[in-house]
Amino acid sequence: MAKLVNSVIFPAPLGIFIFALTATAISTCGGPCRTQDDCDGQLICISGKCNDDPEVGTHICKFSPPSPVGPDPSGDCRQSGTLTCRGRNYPRYGCSPQVTSSTPAILTNNDFSKGGDGGGPSECDGQYHDNSDPIVALSTGWYAGGSRCGQWIQIKAHNGRSVRAKVVDECDSMNGCDDEHAYQPPCHNNIVDASDAVWDALGLDTDIGEVPITWSMA
Repeated sequence: MAKLVNSVIFPAPLGIFIFALTATAISTCGGPCRTQDDCDGQLICISGKCNDDPEVGTHICKFSPPSPVGPDPSGDCRQSGTLTCRGRNYPRYGCSPQVTSSTPAILTNNDFSKGGDGGGPSECDGQYHDNSDPIVALSTGWYAGGSRCGQWIQIKAHNGRSVRAKVVDECDSMNGCDDEHAYQPPCHNNIVDASDAVWDALGLDTDIGEVPITWSMA
């Protein structure tokens, strides 16, 4: 978490005392974030920005302007409109950045079991899966209509650890906010949504929520 530290010096007869005044940088609607603690009040961190929690149904950010349609900063993929969910506009993407030998992405955590936060069964096989297995869902563009179902990818974290994981589902970047998607907004177009097993193998804490990683086909 970012900290703002200012030093104030007060003269005194016997010396100089320095007091550090520390304040936490908290983001409001649309502000940058890395963890949930970076967001003000009931806001949560979604795709690197503080937004309303769709599960809680808050409307703190409902008057925030929608993201403009245009080139995506992570690649040549262009936004395909927006989806309004409980007063909030979320970008929709039918594409993802180009896959390379080291594709930048954001790692998120998903529960692939029945009744989990992943919503319905996996798109690849219509089944629920055990979170002790190294499995992932890919953003719509990377999922590529299911062509990567059953294939293995190599995920690397910035701590130097890596793991192989099997593609079993789509992280829908076009649709969301309904029962099928556990009322969550659409995924961004650069998401690798992974099981607990993947996070454990990478030595990462799922409470962080989102972690920059790279991936490639294994």
